[in-house]
Amino acid sequence: MTPEDPDDHGTRDDDAFDDEDAQTEVVIEVNGLSLYTHHGVSEAEREIGQRLVVDLRLEVGEVDATVTDMVDDTVDYAEVCQTVALVAQQRSYRTLERLCAAIADRLLADFEADRVMVRCAKPEPPIPLSVEEVSVELWRDVDVD
Repeated sequence: MTPEDPDDHGTRDDDAFDDEDAQTEVVIEVNGLSLYTHHGVSEAEREIGQRLVVDLRLEVGEVDATVTDMVDDTVDYAEVCQTVALVAQQRSYRTLERLCAAIADRLLADFEADRVMVRCAKPEPPIPLSVEEVSVELWRDVDVD
């Protein structure tokens, strides 16, 4: 293949590239947010508490920060982490499913995201077998009416 070959994906004809047609999709991810929480089926889990590890993915589409380099023009992941910590620590849920849903709902309400993924894992689950972790992953799209 020669550089002029249109099938050569390693080169680009700059004249054929139209900035107006370009679209950038931004995804913000937070992995391994470690929080001490009081979630679980047993009363002991809710009273004593345990460490929970949260992974997040926010699909935010196009953001002006790709051009402006300003945090105000995107989703601030520090604020996302604070919001998740607040939701996860302000009340107790029996299931990780409900906790994930509460976090996803709050992220969609507070931040400009089209879709979010929330994964909550218990690294030391209170079960009588040896497991690395248990987790629940939930995806939620913005409600379009």
